[in-house]
Amino acid sequence: MKVRNLAEQYKDQIIAWRRDIHACPEVAWTETETSDKVAAELQSMGLTVTRLSPSGVIGVLSGAGPGKTVALRADMDALAIAEASDLPYKSTKPGAMHACGHDGHTAMLLGAAKICSELRHTFCGTIKFLFQPAEEIGLGALKMLEAGIMQDVDAILGLHLWPDLPSGKVSMVAGPRMASADKLKITVRGKASHGSMPHQGIDAILAASAIIMNLQSVSSREIAPLEPAVVTIGKLAGGTGWNITCDEVTLEGTTRCFSHEVRKVFPAAIERIIKNTAATFRAQAEMEYIAIAPPLINDPQIAQIAASSLHKLYGDGIAGTIEKVMGGEDFAFLCENTPGALAFVGIGNKEKLTDYPLHSDKFNIDEDVLPIGAALHAQFALDFLQETS
Repeated sequence: MKVRNLAEQYKDQIIAWRRDIHACPEVAWTETETSDKVAAELQSMGLTVTRLSPSGVIGVLSGAGPGKTVALRADMDALAIAEASDLPYKSTKPGAMHACGHDGHTAMLLGAAKICSELRHTFCGTIKFLFQPAEEIGLGALKMLEAGIMQDVDAILGLHLWPDLPSGKVSMVAGPRMASADKLKITVRGKASHGSMPHQGIDAILAASAIIMNLQSVSSREIAPLEPAVVTIGKLAGGTGWNITCDEVTLEGTTRCFSHEVRKVFPAAIERIIKNTAATFRAQAEMEYIAIAPPLINDPQIAQIAASSLHKLYGDGIAGTIEKVMGGEDFAFLCENTPGALAFVGIGNKEKLTDYPLHSDKFNIDEDVLPIGAALHAQFALDFLQETS
């Protein structure tokens, strides 16, 4: 219970950190003020701090003796969204806000660092506190990997605040939890003509429309029915006039799935369909496929340790249930070669108006749950080091 008691003891400080960060949102790669604050707090706790250009922060805490290394991760970046709230700590930066809970993630991890620094003489091994930039554009985790910060890490845990889960509940299970998130851009080329004489042209809009329809056969006919898979075209642009047959259309979309094997199916299947469909209409099509993030799959052993830590802290009543999510999370990169897991921490509370969806301009956090996240981070790190010593 020592960890839980310390988390409650530091609750006001954790909330203050969160509000300070919330008032000063910084979008991807610009998290300089946030990283300065994080680094200063970690140094005040006695951690060894390393700064990663342009805005990552690593805090390292060594225990009473040698042992394994466990990492805990939080993302720091905000979104380019204008906040629509009257909170006393609302965003002071026009057009930017913390609408995905990263201010809470950062505050919870600072709380965990504070707890673990108080208990540094009770464990053997090393705890790394990873404060990551640029999650929202899917590049921050890769930047940290390139810096080599995961080379000596034996396990990693991340948390995500979640409005679809009731406040105070935590979901930690093994297996797929968040989907891959990749982007595709398709260019369809035809030939312009007068709208009254379409036979003299090649209608790129007609070809593009057929492509959009045919792409749905990827998930319905080329991937097993028991494997969730999504192909979405979310943007279509083309045409120059109401009476002109369009000569070029661009389509942009995304693919999502929970399996590395299914993810490999998408590029070739999509390219085959767009080229053959375009040819049916005498048009041409080409695709740029951009891999952004792999699926996030919780390691069974790490998920079990984290679930046990959660039970140790709060008993049976804390466990919540949430289905796996089609959204993407670049934390998955950190788990590709290191056993890792992500827990969802519920913040949904209608009375407190904290049930707005992620990326809403009214998004807010039930701050009473922040000590839960801090305690889970800390307890997991201590339990992992003890169980694997």
